[in-house]
Amino acid sequence: MTTKPLNAAVLPAQPAPADTPQPAQRVTIRGTAKTSRRFTVPRSVRRAAGPVGLVLLWFLTSATGVLPESVLASPIDVIRQAVDLTKDGELPHAIAASGRRAAIGFLIGATVALVLSLLAGLFRLGEDVIDSSMGMFRAIPWVGLIPLFIVWFGIEETPKIALVALGVTYPLYFNIYGGIRSTDAQLVEAARMMGLGRFGLIKYVILPSALPGALVGLRYALSTAWLALVFAEQVNADAGLGYLMSNAQQYFRTDVIVLCLVVYALLGLACDFAVRILSRRLLTWRANFEGEA
Repeated sequence: MTTKPLNAAVLPAQPAPADTPQPAQRVTIRGTAKTSRRFTVPRSVRRAAGPVGLVLLWFLTSATGVLPESVLASPIDVIRQAVDLTKDGELPHAIAASGRRAAIGFLIGATVALVLSLLAGLFRLGEDVIDSSMGMFRAIPWVGLIPLFIVWFGIEETPKIALVALGVTYPLYFNIYGGIRSTDAQLVEAARMMGLGRFGLIKYVILPSALPGALVGLRYALSTAWLALVFAEQVNADAGLGYLMSNAQQYFRTDVIVLCLVVYALLGLACDFAVRILSRRLLTWRANFEGEA
């Protein structure tokens, strides 16, 4: 008896059992269609648009006579005066004298603010003794203390440096103190459960949490230092930007006055830019909201 070979193609398909897992279907993910990129103006250009626009408006109003020179000198006169004073060496000498006063006053004020904020922020006794007093003194206008500083320290460099130091102390103190007290209590408890002592708790938990507030206070303190210097150098100064402004006021030289104000602004802007770079370096661990596009 001969048998014919079975052909698998003609055999009826056997139904798979219900509990047999079915092979997964292969899914192809296609890339999204490329969208046309919109042209965006660089942020540096957008940041410079405001100051450049104001300077152009200033130039146009001066050139057309809407803004007379007796009220405000034109930008061309200010630039010409800057070149002349730079060649004479008077402007660099004034910037150096003002920078020295601002630096010394800032170092003194920052040291006092750091010590007081750490004592008030880390210890309840320090808060009870220091914070209420700082809040009381903060309500006193520090510019109004100039006559008292003259009585105490005379008319030399000391009252000018003291005024800058006083103006720096308040923003740094309150921002560092607020940063310390805003530390998450759960992080503090977790650090204690992990065995961190007081020094380790301050170093690894409290101070990093207070760093963003301290950097904000540093920006305010640097701008306040230059603001305080403007008032301080009006008091019997024999050098510095304030000395140039006082002499220019007597002779109604608005070009020199505007030049000194521009230099003050540029120095403050340079300090603010340095703090921004420092913040990016020190706060790389912190995700920040940078605004919508």
